[in-house]
Amino acid sequence: MPKMKSHSGSKKRFSVTGSGKVKRGHANTSHRFWGKSAKAKLRHAGTTVVDASEESRIKRLLAVG
Repeated sequence: MPKMKSHSGSKKRFSVTGSGKVKRGHANTSHRFWGKSAKAKLRHAGTTVVDASEESRIKRLLAVG
């Protein structure tokens, strides 16, 4: 059986940490910042960890064991 291929879109959006958790970026951070408060812009900066209920589905897309 051939190797599993990774989902190309998911490779660009998610990464797996050393402990096996999945990191993702926040939505609403690319443009139209004049419509957002400073608090909202700060809250969406950086990355966060994916919810545990979604983790297995994303790992399957990334073809992580």
